Amino acid sequence: MNLTIIGASAGVGLETVKIALNRHHHVTTLSRSKINLPDNPNLTIIKGSATNKTDLTKSIERADAIIVALGTGNNIKPTTLYSDFANNLVEIQKESNFQIPVVVLTGFGAGDSWDYQPNFVTKLFFKYLLKAVYFDKSKMETIITQSKIKWEIVRPGILKNKSLTEKYKVETQLYKGIKIGSTNRADVADFMVKQAENPTKLFNYCSLSSK
Repeated sequence: MNLTIIGASAGVGLETVKIALNRHHHVTTLSRSKINLPDNPNLTIIKGSATNKTDLTKSIERADAIIVALGTGNNIKPTTLYSDFANNLVEIQKESNFQIPVVVLTGFGAGDSWDYQPNFVTKLFFKYLLKAVYFDKSKMETIITQSKIKWEIVRPGILKNKSLTEKYKVETQLYKGIKIGSTNRADVADFMVKQAENPTKLFNYCSLSSK
């Protein structure tokens, strides 16, 4: 199938590209930074911005599914990256009426999961360091989930650079005492690619952590 991966140059996004290619998909990427991967006939790289409607439209025009893995790296300053992208995508959906699944990475702490942080230290970390970024991630969630897009929101716990295990738990409900710990970027990517292939969690917020 044809997968478009938005934000593919690093982190979970880059891992999704690797996994999707290993699973023999045709992958189109959109990112502002260079993607350091060997040439592959199944890989089409578009250098551009998810906040540019023309670039975004071009990247998804042949897609059977879209994976969104936007990130700001180590920059924790206030941003509108996520919400600007979401507004563009909703506009494109309205104009083209596309019905393909869109699997969107945010993080545990976005939206209503903010109140379910596992411990006091994590709550402080989010409150004082990540609040601005997660404010815009939450805004992206709202824009997309209130649209006619066929969405899945993926909220992993703290991300680690460890090897793929394919062993992770997925929670689609928030409840008192929920434990969403760390998880590997490769496992998050694995889940997102598999959901793009077979979206069993449409219209769900999927909290992800290692088993």
